[in-house]
Amino acid sequence: MMKRTSILFSFLLCAVAFTAAQNTGENKDQESRLLVLEHLWNDAQVHRDPHALEGLIGDHFVNTEFDGEVSDRAKFLADIDNPKFKSAELSIKDVKVMLYRDTAIVVGTYHSRGSFSGQQYDHVGRFTDTWIYDGGKWLCVASHSSLFKK
Repeated sequence: MMKRTSILFSFLLCAVAFTAAQNTGENKDQESRLLVLEHLWNDAQVHRDPHALEGLIGDHFVNTEFDGEVSDRAKFLADIDNPKFKSAELSIKDVKVMLYRDTAIVVGTYHSRGSFSGQQYDHVGRFTDTWIYDGGKWLCVASHSSLFKK
């Protein structure tokens, strides 16, 4: 009986270890996908391409800018398409992805440079994006940015 329990326990331990290893590989794949999506987001903003961003954000997307302005999906996309907005650079670094089943939180730092209505800007700050896995793809449902103090 003791030997049987020991074998069963060993089997269960191996199954748990195998599942954990498989999930770790799956998590790395999802993290890589989210990093690619973050970079596609940046490219879409630099190239003022709201159509590319439409496929990356959820229907009830909420954006909170560094100055406290809150916008919904429609306003966010309209702002990207605004000809007064001329982004020259948007890069991210120190990015960390935290997965929670079908939700991911992506945090990092960003550097954004360009002009708006003829006024130059050069921002360095932090961002937090909340993504959900819905309908077989990742969608960002909330984004928040804040500036580092100068």
